Amino acid sequence: MDGDQQQLRNLRDFLLVYNKMTEICFNRCASNLNYRNLIMEEEQCLDRCAAKLIRSNHRLMAAYVEQMPTIVQRRVVDYESKTEVGQSTDDEHLQAPSPKPGSPPFSSLTI
Repeated sequence: MDGDQQQLRNLRDFLLVYNKMTEICFNRCASNLNYRNLIMEEEQCLDRCAAKLIRSNHRLMAAYVEQMPTIVQRRVVDYESKTEVGQSTDDEHLQAPSPKPGSPPFSSLTI
């Protein structure tokens, strides 16, 4: 089931990128909506725009893949340090409270 969810997530991410790319390139390049077909200039602009965005996406993904192990390692270290701090405060809370200075020990106990 987890594999299916991951595939759906990947498809959704791809469609979001594709739709955004289409919107950006259309807004930049489609200048004349009076005709059914694109003119040559619009077609060339769309080709260049799409190629530029695809190259940018590939470079971004390559940088992400390169940096991801460092980011994950940093998060693991942060999580472990927070866990250690949490355990030390839990240990302090589990200790019996110390009596107030000047009061006899076990004065709060009633029999």
